[in-house]
Amino acid sequence: MRPTSLQRIYRLKVTIVALFSLGIGIGLQVLAAHIHDIAPVLAFLPLSEIGGTLLAAGLFGVAWDYFDGKDKEDRENERIRNILKEAAPDFRDAVVRGFAVESEDLKRVATPELLDDIAGNVLALRLGDRHFAEEVYADIRDQAIRAPERWHDVQVFIRLSSIDERSAGGAPRFVVTVTWEYTTVPSHTVQRFACVSDREEFRELISDTPATFAWRMAPRPGGFDAASKDAFELVQYSIDGEERTIRRTQKKGGQTYSVTLGRETVAAAEPSRISYTYRTIVPPDGHLLHFDIDQPTKGLQVNFDYSDTEIAQVKVLDLIASSKHARIQRMPSSVPGKSVSVDFDGWVFPRTGIAFVWTLASESAPDV
Repeated sequence: MRPTSLQRIYRLKVTIVALFSLGIGIGLQVLAAHIHDIAPVLAFLPLSEIGGTLLAAGLFGVAWDYFDGKDKEDRENERIRNILKEAAPDFRDAVVRGFAVESEDLKRVATPELLDDIAGNVLALRLGDRHFAEEVYADIRDQAIRAPERWHDVQVFIRLSSIDERSAGGAPRFVVTVTWEYTTVPSHTVQRFACVSDREEFRELISDTPATFAWRMAPRPGGFDAASKDAFELVQYSIDGEERTIRRTQKKGGQTYSVTLGRETVAAAEPSRISYTYRTIVPPDGHLLHFDIDQPTKGLQVNFDYSDTEIAQVKVLDLIASSKHARIQRMPSSVPGKSVSVDFDGWVFPRTGIAFVWTLASESAPDV
């Protein structure tokens, strides 16, 4: 192993001291040989003995440093290794405790890749199954850590209304009016709402969430046309109570609504209260209305009002994957109106949601 700069400096100092002692020793020997001629009064001084001692010390120092230098380095390295080996458990425990309590310390020294490794190892210890832990953490990382936005205090208001069959060309439909309100730090300058009929285009659009919210409406008789405003329309969008302009574009098989949030809103990186309302249609015989959660969400309240319909009964499918359970409350039958609400206080991760399944009055078995 090549010597370090400090080792080279140490060797140089030892060599200089040894040479200095050697030089003085030789000088004193020469002076002792001529002291009677130069200064007889100083002849009593043991210059020869002192010079011999310094001369021997200088020669011995140079020789010892040359022959023992490598061994001395090995001894020092071994001593340091022993100290580190003995203190390693204490150092390790102190570092682990420090990182467990002070996350900022870990943040300063760890890269995202290292944090992923640490989190995976910790989860593997807790679960006792490394393969299972790796898959669980990878899913959490993709859904939560890499999510562009996190939503808080989400409120969803849903109202179903019947359309007169005569005005709908003989095809019964439910009008669904949905209002979303949530708080988040916007991550995109333009928000888009797209309704398309093509399955492949729909899959491409949902990969752009949350910048684009997409709906797929399969064409069928009775006005179910993804390109029609009667089938889907964004009717309102606001940020912190300020209404934003909505622009609509249409093409064959679909339509898109765009709202500009502005670069200053994104650059501010401050929480904003987003609110938007859209209107769409569903067939009554579909018996299902499903709402996905697109971003990690903390605190979810959903109110489903079906007073203006011939729905006899509604069941709620809680598709939220959590150890906690959602609270479901129904409007008492003694109160005018029909509605059901769902509350969930914990975190809701993407690819989960809530579904409402109904039974029409005409489908209900008559009381005997």
